[in-house]
Amino acid sequence: MTESAEIIRVTGPVVEARGMTGCRMYETVRVGKEELIGEIIILEGDRATIQVYEETTGLTPGEPVVRTYMPLSVELGPGLMGTIFDGIERPLQTILEETGDMIHRGVVAPALNRQTRWKFSPLCITGNSIREGDRIGKVDETLSVVHYILVPPGINGKILSIVEEGSYTVETPVAVIITEQGDISITMVQRWPVREGRPIKAKRDPDEPLITGQRIIDTLFPLARGGTAAIPGPFGSGKTVVQQQLAKWVNADIIVYIGCGERGNEMADVLSEFPTLKDPRTGYPLSSRMVLIANTSNMPVAAREASVYTGMTIAEYYRDMGYNVALMADSTSRWAEAMREISGRLEEMPGEEGYPAYLSSRLADFYERAGKVGILGSEDFEGSISVIGAVSPPGGDFSEPVTQNTLRIVKVFWALDADLAYQRHFPAINWLMSYSLYSDIAGRWWSEHIGSDFDLLKHECLKILQRESELEEIIRLVGPETLPEQDRLVLFKAEVIREDFLMQYAFHPVDTYTSPEKQYLMLRTIFDLFDATDEAVERGISVSEIRSMPVSARLARMGTTPPDEMDDYMPVIKAEIESIKKFQGKLL
Repeated sequence: MTESAEIIRVTGPVVEARGMTGCRMYETVRVGKEELIGEIIILEGDRATIQVYEETTGLTPGEPVVRTYMPLSVELGPGLMGTIFDGIERPLQTILEETGDMIHRGVVAPALNRQTRWKFSPLCITGNSIREGDRIGKVDETLSVVHYILVPPGINGKILSIVEEGSYTVETPVAVIITEQGDISITMVQRWPVREGRPIKAKRDPDEPLITGQRIIDTLFPLARGGTAAIPGPFGSGKTVVQQQLAKWVNADIIVYIGCGERGNEMADVLSEFPTLKDPRTGYPLSSRMVLIANTSNMPVAAREASVYTGMTIAEYYRDMGYNVALMADSTSRWAEAMREISGRLEEMPGEEGYPAYLSSRLADFYERAGKVGILGSEDFEGSISVIGAVSPPGGDFSEPVTQNTLRIVKVFWALDADLAYQRHFPAINWLMSYSLYSDIAGRWWSEHIGSDFDLLKHECLKILQRESELEEIIRLVGPETLPEQDRLVLFKAEVIREDFLMQYAFHPVDTYTSPEKQYLMLRTIFDLFDATDEAVERGISVSEIRSMPVSARLARMGTTPPDEMDDYMPVIKAEIESIKKFQGKLL
């Protein structure tokens, strides 16, 4: 690349430059007099097409382009937890302090603070043989997270020297490793290209569910630890609330939350609420084990495209320490729209609905970086990344390309239903459209650890809900008066399952999260009621009489009853269920 490299055309976030001989694909460059951050996405001779991650208004042909000799990369090290970044890992709080409320173009701020000193504790000594991925030291990054300093991928050898326990900055060399290529200094910060997955030993099959505390998810449509899930739904159906509920309650060690192209007020709620939440697992602030990436809809569209890769790379870094990471992407539709806009600027041949032809491969590349894996290093450690992506199909049309291409990749489908949302049934997950391919894995775990008959109860739940749907079709044709008492009982059972078990209040202090033990207890109690109602109907008791009994109201309050009060509450419900068995009818 010569000093005469210059802009020759500007088309929205896409800039074309000449004099770019010697550059590489996906290399980052500084564009224009304000040195905006960009990435080369097409090379033809000495011309390059550059995707700019900042607003390009005011750029003119003839302005310079400066090479950085590096791909788009993120900094990885102590200080990530609890920090809010934009789509290209610029710390928004630091930028706020430097520039005020508005992010100035071309502003540069290191992702990791260079002045902060971290207490480093060595985990090896001089002379130890070391391999890529080994832990050479640790730092207490937050009250919740121990940050292990890892040997970067590709480095193997022996420890020539390592610092004593003490406080150091992220740029201070903490160890020197003798390798075949020479001596290499190791600091607490690494850089890694975002579009390249970090290496692993091997992928392993998931063998346990990811517990979310949301009853319809854990019981009917579970997600495995290291699995992938999609939450498609129309506007107003509760995608963001479900994502935030999962971020709060999922039993993962680390949470990475990506607000990709969402409205600013929604991200403002996340950024203001999460730091105040108490982590139920540790008692410390939830933000102490969370990384937030905020790329709102009014930010440059190209940075939106990069934000999901930034979040995934950070997730992989903590996975490589042996942690279980949950990544929430809200929403992948906005990411796909960014790809579509950039593709249009590049004058590429459009695919279905204008999306680029490579939409499916990009989605697959992203979701396939999830999984339970054996991580690099001398010891046999495991880590995992579970990915939950929200999809926002226009008008709730699940046949549109982003939803369909996502469903070909993920193994859990939580279909949000606008009709359920309008009925104030939350989470508004449609039990007839949703599915999970991890049901067998989760069923074995629940049967072994929680209740031996759990899987049977779950399948009975789904049968009752399916039968209710069939009966509703009949009611629409001939009316409810024609139904026999047994069918009326099915409708009663389905109503109990829907309203007393599947419906859950996200903003109730108790009902917002239900432990696996309580979920099983609730489900077992509901089916004890069903056994009693079956006997009652066989004796000639009508369903309307059963409905009038107080047990229905008792069941409705199970979800909101605190765990420490359940021991006193359950005998009351069981006594009322027993009373159904003895009930002889009002006329007898």
